[in-house]
Amino acid sequence: MSRALGIYIHVPFCKQKCVYCDFYSLPRREEDMDAYVSALRAQLAETDFSGYEADTVYFGGGTPSYLGLRRLAALLEAVSAACPIAPGAEITFEANPDSASDAGDLAALRRAGFNRISLGMQSADGGELRAIGRVHTAAQVRAAAEAARKAGFDNLSLDLIYGLPGQDLPRWRKNLSSAVELAPEHLSCYGLKAEPGTPLYARRESLPGDEVQAEMYLETVSFLEAQGFRQYEISNFARPGRESRHNLKYWTLEEYLGFGPGAHSCFQGRRFAWTRDLDAFLAGSPARSEDYALSRRDRQEEYLMLSLRLARGLCLDLPRFGLDFSPFLPFLERCEAAGYAVRRERAWRLTPRGFLVSNQIIGELLSLLPPLC
Repeated sequence: MSRALGIYIHVPFCKQKCVYCDFYSLPRREEDMDAYVSALRAQLAETDFSGYEADTVYFGGGTPSYLGLRRLAALLEAVSAACPIAPGAEITFEANPDSASDAGDLAALRRAGFNRISLGMQSADGGELRAIGRVHTAAQVRAAAEAARKAGFDNLSLDLIYGLPGQDLPRWRKNLSSAVELAPEHLSCYGLKAEPGTPLYARRESLPGDEVQAEMYLETVSFLEAQGFRQYEISNFARPGRESRHNLKYWTLEEYLGFGPGAHSCFQGRRFAWTRDLDAFLAGSPARSEDYALSRRDRQEEYLMLSLRLARGLCLDLPRFGLDFSPFLPFLERCEAAGYAVRRERAWRLTPRGFLVSNQIIGELLSLLPPLC
């Protein structure tokens, strides 16, 4: 029987770099796009997928929609030629609203096999969009959502960012309301962070403070719950049954393979990543920036960290990798008393307030791991 596999295709092209972005992406270079598709097809063809079947495929970036219909369809065909794709597989591509408003092109992508679209909405406010270097308008978000529905996509995800320069809680509420009005099946809501090396970092003082961002986060959880969206991960919310199956692979330690510069993989007991070097990739000589076998302790630590990102939390009846939960229980009970965690039946999960301090909670739990025998 074939094993399930997630496949991630990285597309490092953007029309322009957003001021907050520290992902590997480059200004759109039309002359490189065909060469990039050829290089990806070669990498896929050279990969041994024996014994695997892809049940999720995710085109991320960068901005995959800037590749255009022909190239995206060719890449998905190359994935299918290299690795069997399971019936009912979730096949997603990310898009900026300014490059996803042609219902005819979207319908062709739907026929090619894509069945989920993730739109980078980020905000419903034109001033906020300009402040972070987005190239689309609020009207283009609405047009792209309408085009996706007209094209037959019944699984639409929207990305939003809170904590934008000068943003306050009422303006964030308006963005949430505008997003829900578009009737998506899924919402990802991220707090803006000024990463060193980005243009935003130089004006990080313009961002709302931690207390305001915390209010925005808690408002997000309560508002979306009232609208029928279930929080299933720190930053992700979905209608019942519409969770991102691909992203869940990352958080549940399932296997996935990434292709393209900067892409990461967790495959056959190893983690590895390709260097962020487009020129080397186009030349057919990509190198790995990291490559290591996962030890038992690595697995235990990842299981703790990633499980507590999920709303379902740590299930005491399903310990993995030989993990003993008993050293954690006194600390988790203190977290429960403080309102940061709850125990439901045989599982411990963080509350929304607990998610806000999850790094500290997880750090303490990692310090309580007993030595390996």
